Amino acid sequence: MRLALAEAVLAPGTGDVPVGAVVLDARGEVVGRGHNEREATGDPTAHAEVLAVREAARAVGEWRLSGCTLVVTLEPCTMCAGAIVLSRVDRVVYGARDTKSGAAGSLWDVVRDRRLNHRPEVVAGVLEDECAGLLTRFFRG
Repeated sequence: MRLALAEAVLAPGTGDVPVGAVVLDARGEVVGRGHNEREATGDPTAHAEVLAVREAARAVGEWRLSGCTLVVTLEPCTMCAGAIVLSRVDRVVYGARDTKSGAAGSLWDVVRDRRLNHRPEVVAGVLEDECAGLLTRFFRG
């Protein structure tokens, strides 16, 4: 989570919300990193999770990220939850809950929906206060 937090602090430099993510392979090596870049790129899909998953797929050499863990500072939204399921990530670890748009247990539970063909393990609340504090400070300005 500390690596994801290090990514998150890069986002506000471009006016982006401080969310960071890393993807770890089965050995625990970082194969993907990302932080929000929507404002920086004008791309509505440039969420930390999506960017980290894209980089991980390039590093691994395929779209299936079986054996990988995604670590992110904020609970994934529905778009990111869909990308997580489709990429076959085995585990999602997140810090702060997102009761307004979270899709890994708070508002929705897309990643564990029994109707889908892949359901990663979810570990919530890792360094939650630190992750939430980063967001609170950003929005308070």
